[in-house]
Amino acid sequence: MRAAARDRRYQDARTNMIEFAGDVAIVTGAGGGIGAASAQLLAARGARVVVADIALEAAEAVAHAIAGQGGDAIALPFDLHDETSIERLIARSHDHFGSIGILHANAADLSPDLNGRDGAIAGMDAQVWDRIFGANCKGTMLCSKYVLPHLLAAGGGAIVNTGSALSLRGNLVQSAYSASKLALVQLTRSVATQYGKDGVRCNAVLPGLTRSPAVVAAFHPAIFELELEETLTPTLAEPVDIANAAVFLASSAARMITGQILVVDGGEGAHVPGIGKVRETLLHGQMINS
Repeated sequence: MRAAARDRRYQDARTNMIEFAGDVAIVTGAGGGIGAASAQLLAARGARVVVADIALEAAEAVAHAIAGQGGDAIALPFDLHDETSIERLIARSHDHFGSIGILHANAADLSPDLNGRDGAIAGMDAQVWDRIFGANCKGTMLCSKYVLPHLLAAGGGAIVNTGSALSLRGNLVQSAYSASKLALVQLTRSVATQYGKDGVRCNAVLPGLTRSPAVVAAFHPAIFELELEETLTPTLAEPVDIANAAVFLASSAARMITGQILVVDGGEGAHVPGIGKVRETLLHGQMINS
């Protein structure tokens, strides 16, 4: 039965590249930003979607918007810090739809109070470190733990973890956040290695600075100007740009892609430091010493 399901998925890859034909997808942290964009895009491509978020009203608004576009979605609450809550989310999703084929593990603890205390290592509060890791790393691991039996029973599926481009770079602040997101890289590779022969793929998408409403509200405009100078694309990413990458990785179009890390940062991490100043120098016709 499981082998037949895997064969069907591979056959579908030849004819139905980024369509989900009723597959059930759980998206965590889907009450806004990247998660909401991912849930809406998955639904538009034919998936039945579980919109999961600690903020139930926000999740319900996203599910309602999906239904208004003719999609099929339910909103469920969950807490990334609470293992019982995560187990219940997966069980309720399966009970409602009868199967699970995709997990986009996008949720993270981005509460302003916690992140405001995530600074340099010399002043790090161990409780802040533990809480951030408890959500971003342990909580994401538990999402995989509880969804994997359902993916295996269905003959395979896809997990996409949302990391961060910050996990590949040093920073003056967000020490715990960036370290927890780098841990997701290894979690991704472990799941891909352990369950690939059973038809389960696992990849991660690593966004750069993304103009979600919460991020725009949290950062000074000068930060966006600085980031744009260092970005190779004409604009910074919007949530839908990250969602497009995640949905591709979840689709049969990516059937030979597993254990991989897709950085979606507009090329910010692909060049020498200070590219904005270099560009400005060249535009003003100044010479560069060899």
